[in-house]
Amino acid sequence: MTNKILALLDGSAYSESVCHHTAWIAGRLNATVDVMHVMGRRESGSAQNLSGALTLGARSALLDELTAADESRARLAQAKGRAILEDAQKILEADGVGPVVPHLRKGDLLEAVQEVEPDLRAIVIGKRGEGADFAAGHLGSNLERIVRASKVPVFVASRAFKQIGKVLVAYDGSPSAMKAIERMSKSAVFQGLQITLLYVDNGSGPIGARMDDAVLALGAAGLSATARTVQGEPDQALEAIVASEGFDLLVMGAYGHSRIRNLIIGSTTTAMVQAVKIPSCSIADITHANSPRPAYRAQALRRINPEP
Repeated sequence: MTNKILALLDGSAYSESVCHHTAWIAGRLNATVDVMHVMGRRESGSAQNLSGALTLGARSALLDELTAADESRARLAQAKGRAILEDAQKILEADGVGPVVPHLRKGDLLEAVQEVEPDLRAIVIGKRGEGADFAAGHLGSNLERIVRASKVPVFVASRAFKQIGKVLVAYDGSPSAMKAIERMSKSAVFQGLQITLLYVDNGSGPIGARMDDAVLALGAAGLSATARTVQGEPDQALEAIVASEGFDLLVMGAYGHSRIRNLIIGSTTTAMVQAVKIPSCSIADITHANSPRPAYRAQALRRINPEP
């Protein structure tokens, strides 16, 4: 089993938090860390031919100028990428992680991640990317692509890092939710944390026995867990409880049978990510991720989603 965490960085306001969350996870798993910055194709140089119907001499001069601009843009992008990775290494090493291996890539973010994914145990990414500050949202716009395509856990970091002590698990009683509980019970990440299982009943009826089974499974693994049920709509209830009761991490199974499933892989995903201002983690059954499904359905195994 591999034991390497990959932190994806773009230099946005979330990058420092990504580093601190990565260090926290790596410390609990005793894992090594790689950091990656991916330069987009536009950054790495490939100017469009805009010469049109210009005369030969003017066209040649324009193409020379475009080529020079491409080269300059590529050099700046590489320098920026190296600086981002160097800063990340310093933060992670200051947090006690080392050695940290940097990767500077160009092209498509998802393709770059998939190349190294077989060697990974988890991926950490910021909830919003560089576009939250000034550009085109390099990571933010690709967040859902990473989560849906990844076959390893994906942790989506909030803007600010905070030590995690209280965990809220959105539980719907489905087989996938129980699989998520099983995976939690085997992960050192959740050792010593205060865990609450929450079932939001929006008319589907009680699942008391299945809640009890989940609590017993976590307890058998030495984890401290309690269960509760509230009435309402999952997105509204989860947002309110997270905000009012001081939870530090939201955990959700990626493939449920209730509306919680839609919170993870459906159109409500963006709204939940914006609403919940803490990291959140979704865990799915690996067998689901490996089975055929339409392109619109998520293939992610686990996720963690946070603040606006």
